[in-house]
Parts: sequence; structure tokens; C-alpha cells
Amino acid sequence: MGRGGHGCRSHGLHKGPAGAHAATAGSLLVSCIPGRLLVRAYVFGWLGVLASFLSPIACAQVQPGSIGRGQRLPQAPSEFPPRPAAQVVPGGGLAGTAGLERSWQELDHQLRALDGLIPAEPGAKALDLRALPPVPQLLLEANAPASVQLNPAKVVPAAPLTLPSPSSLQAGPVQSVTLEQALAIAFANSATLQAQREQVAASLAQLRASQGLYWPTLNAIAGGSSGQSGSSLYAPVGNTGLGFGPNFALPSGAFAVPTGGGAYLNTYSTSGSAGLQLTYALLDFARNPAVQAARAQLDSARNTYASQLRTLQLQVSEAYFQLQQADQTVRINQATLANDLVILAESLDLQRAGLVPRLNGLRRSAISASNQETLIQSLADRAVARRQLAVLLNLPPQITPAARDPIRLLARWPLNLEESLLAAYRGNPELETILATRDALLRQRDGIAAGLLPKLSLFAAGGFSASSTSTFDVTASGGGCCGATVIPMLNQSGYDWSVGLTLQWLLFDGGSTANQSEALARRAAASSQTYAAERNAIRLRLETAFFNHEASLAKLAAARRGVSAALEAFRDVKLRYQTGLSSEVDLSDTQRQLVTSLLQRLNATVGVNISYARLLRELLPVPRDPASLVQPRLSLDAVTPF
Repeated sequence: MGRGGHGCRSHGLHKGPAGAHAATAGSLLVSCIPGRLLVRAYVFGWLGVLASFLSPIACAQVQPGSIGRGQRLPQAPSEFPPRPAAQVVPGGGLAGTAGLERSWQELDHQLRALDGLIPAEPGAKALDLRALPPVPQLLLEANAPASVQLNPAKVVPAAPLTLPSPSSLQAGPVQSVTLEQALAIAFANSATLQAQREQVAASLAQLRASQGLYWPTLNAIAGGSSGQSGSSLYAPVGNTGLGFGPNFALPSGAFAVPTGGGAYLNTYSTSGSAGLQLTYALLDFARNPAVQAARAQLDSARNTYASQLRTLQLQVSEAYFQLQQADQTVRINQATLANDLVILAESLDLQRAGLVPRLNGLRRSAISASNQETLIQSLADRAVARRQLAVLLNLPPQITPAARDPIRLLARWPLNLEESLLAAYRGNPELETILATRDALLRQRDGIAAGLLPKLSLFAAGGFSASSTSTFDVTASGGGCCGATVIPMLNQSGYDWSVGLTLQWLLFDGGSTANQSEALARRAAASSQTYAAERNAIRLRLETAFFNHEASLAKLAAARRGVSAALEAFRDVKLRYQTGLSSEVDLSDTQRQLVTSLLQRLNATVGVNISYARLLRELLPVPRDPASLVQPRLSLDAVTPF
């Protein structure tokens, strides 16, 4: 076969009695390659190769284009001896071509049944090996090249309690950004980081509130009321017979109340009071633990902020490196598909000239379709990588970022494993957060336990009051009653003050205070185990990143050698293919190896950078105070302690 291949066609097979079975098999080879199932073309292509080795009679007459250059066609079927009839061999098999023919028939039946499971596409046209399906327009828009550079000073995130409007969701121009700019934008706009800043501010306010327990409390007290009441008076027995003197005697005694006397009256009163009340805890054993617990909670919030700074830098760095990887993957796949189309065109031209079999064109078309599928997926991956970076930077919905920096290999990690571990443990904000949380729990336990101790407080109060009372609609009956106590209008005012001490001592509460204290002590003990688990997790993360960093550097060196060798091999095999010394299969295998080597070199380079960023995440000094300025740091040599 031409270009190192083997094959046969049905109309060129020997038609003698001995070659009847081979003719039938050759017909199967040609008729069993439907346009919408290229897998069958591969299967029967390899069956053609197998048939050429097992059945030389079937390939007695070969079409032009199915022989190698410099070879001559056999002139007559008589050059080959007749094939004996099929015979049964010991063990139950068939001798000759009958067994092979039956195997082909069974395989063809199975492939046709498999092909029938796939529904035909409506309006399917004849197979065009050169045609490529279009890439979705939305995917092309999401992968548009950057047209402007992103200005960090003009990036304003959306309000936190709003949803995007339809106009804001319309994609704007793609804007390029460097890694340092991306980190600066993330530090300023990250919603997670901003939420933690608010938590730090809340903890600081809580500390100031607890410090106020050392000061006395001064309250202003004021009150007022107004109301009306009606009263009915009746004396079944008067006081005239008590012998108290003329004032209690009828008819002129001022205080005399006859038997059966009564009266009805309405009273309206208005009163008000105002004053100051001072309270000061002279002795309070729960005051110091409350302040210390609040201070520990503030330290925990600040260390959590520092830890989130490290995590955010790692997330942005990884997202940026992965976006660079996606960009380069798209370029590799684009170059691969462009090369596929050139080789496909050459294969189809050679097929029309009768120099290569139809199998070559079908195989190249299948390879091109597969590589286009890979390209389309890489475009989708790059669009997703852009959105992931946009989410981390908290960009407005209409902004799509793109990586401006080219892929640069970061330097080797400057510390060995032991030095890295010791530096990672020293001042680690994650470990400091757990220690601060444990200290806060212990101080809260002390505050709860202090509730069982006496509390001595000083109080002082002073103020004034005033009232006005009016009596109206007075009606006497039965000689009247109680007239001496009825005053039509009465105004009253006054003041008061007091100073004293209050002693409060809880004697019994059913064990509630003791159990609360025990619960806090248990939580503090649990945080100790959390510290041990986090310490081990830090070591695992750092060792994983360290080993991956070393492995990525070694893989990069191997990948570079592989790319050089694969590139030279591809150049050689392409020249050999164009001169007819190599088959299309060799060309495809070499091209696949070249693409694999390029992707391995890319993955190793990105792996070095990502593992470096993960190592840096464990050692990067970051500020604890949200008010401090955060500068992006991309290498260990550039860091300075705060």
C-alpha cells in the first residue's frame, strides 16, 4: 500500500473460485463505512490491514493509489496459486478464508446494530470531510481578546444588597489586568475580606463596651402622670356623739358628720418627677474576665483577617495562573487544529490522485473533529477561568478580565523543607486565631464563675417631684360628709435623695452557673485539639506544596526535553510523509505526542508557579489590622515582617 499502508478494494479482488470468499470480505470492507459512524471506518481499516497479511489472494489485484511508489501492479490472477476450500480443523475451527469471512460478517452485523441505535440526524447531508461545525457565537464573545487595560482606580464593585440589572449584565469590552493589579483589586474589593473587616470593627466595639464596666453608670430618671377619679362618701354612723368637743357637735361643728351623711365628688390630678441615679460597682469579680475575653475575641478576629488575606492572595494567584494556562491551552489547540486542516487537505488531495486509500482522509477528518472538540472545550474553560477571576476580584458584572502578564516561571523556593516548616509555624495567623479563641473561652469561663462571688455596688439617687389635684362636682346628701377634707385645688412639690451600698451574693442557682463554666472549659479543651489538627494540616499543606514544587521543576526539565524531541520528530515525519516514506498513522502519532509534550510543559510550568504560591501562602507576613495598607507580594524575597 502507498505510504506504508495496506488495504484492498472489492472491485479489484480476484474473482476466481478460490478467491470468492475474499471477494465477499473485500465488499464488506468497502460497504461497511457509513459517513456518520467514523469508528467503523477505523475498525475496518485495521481489518483491511489484517486481511492483507492473512489473505494475499484477496489483495491480488490492487487499485492505483493503493500501492507504494516504485512498485508494479500484478498483471494476472494466475500469479497466485488457487486457495483450497475451507476445511474443519481439529478443535472445531474453519480453515482458509471461511472463518475470517464469518468473523467479518458477525462484526459487520454487530456494528450495523450499534449504528442503528444512534438516530439519524434530520436533514443530514453527505459527509464533507473538510467542513468543520461553527463555534457558538456566545463562546467566541466570551473569549474575545482584551481591547483595553483595566484601571484599578476606576473599579467600583456593585452595592452589596443589590442585584444586577439587565443592562449591567451585558458584556462590555474585555479588559486585561496584571497579577499585581488583580491582587490589589481583590484586597480592596473582596466581599469576604470586607465582611471580615466589619467583624474586626465589631470585636473592637465589643472590647470598648466591656472596658466601660470600670466606670460608674449615671441614669437620668423622669416620669409624669395625669388622671381623674370619682368618689362617693357615706357615713352610716356619725361622729357627733364621740364627745370630742364643739367642733364635732351639730349644728355648727366644723368636723361634725351626722349619721347617714354622704357626698359625691370628682378629682383630677397631675404629677411629675425627675432625678439622677448613680451606680458604681466597687467590687465585681466578673469585670476583668469580661474585658480579657473581649480582647481575646478581637485578637481572634484580627488573625482571621490576616488568614483571609493569605487565602485570598492564594486564590487570586491560582485563578490568574489557571487563566494563563487556559490561554496557552487555547493557543496550542488552535495551532493543532490549523495543522490538522493542512494535513487533511493534503490527504484528500492525495486520495483524489489515487496515492493513498480513503481511510487516510477519514482518519484525518476524525482527528480534526476530535481536536476541534478539544479546542471548543478549551474555549469554554478559558471563559470560565475569566469569570472565576472576576468573582474573586468582585468586579462589576459587565467587566470581563483577561491575563495581561505572559507566563513567567517563578524561581525555585529559597528555603528547604525544615526551614519552611519552622517559618510557617512562627506567627501563623491560623494558629494564633485558635489560641485567641481558646483564651476567650477561658476568660468567659472565669466571668461565669465570678457570678458565684459577692458583688458590692454603690448607689446614689436624688430628684424632685410636683403634683396638682383639683376637686369638682361636689354633691352633699343626708347632711353632708367629710367636708373638712375636701379641697377644690391643691398643689404639692418636693425633693428627695438617697445614698447606699448594695451587696449581691448568689447562694444557690441549681448548678446553672457551675455547669455553664464547665461547658466553656470543655470548649476550651476542644480548641486545643483543633490547634493540633490545624498544626498538622499546615504541615501537610506545606509539604504537599513543597514536594509538588520540586516535582514540577523536575517535570518541567523533562517536558522541555520532550518538546524539543517531539518537535524535531514532527518535522521529520512530516517531511517523510510528504515524500511517501511514512504513513499517515505515523504522522498522527507524532503530532499527538507533540501536543502532549507541549501541554505537559505548560502544566509543569503552571504547576511550579501554583506550588510556589501555595508555599508563599503559608509564610507570607500580612497585617492584622484592617486599617494597614496591604501590598501584593509575589515572592518570598520581597516580604518584610510587619
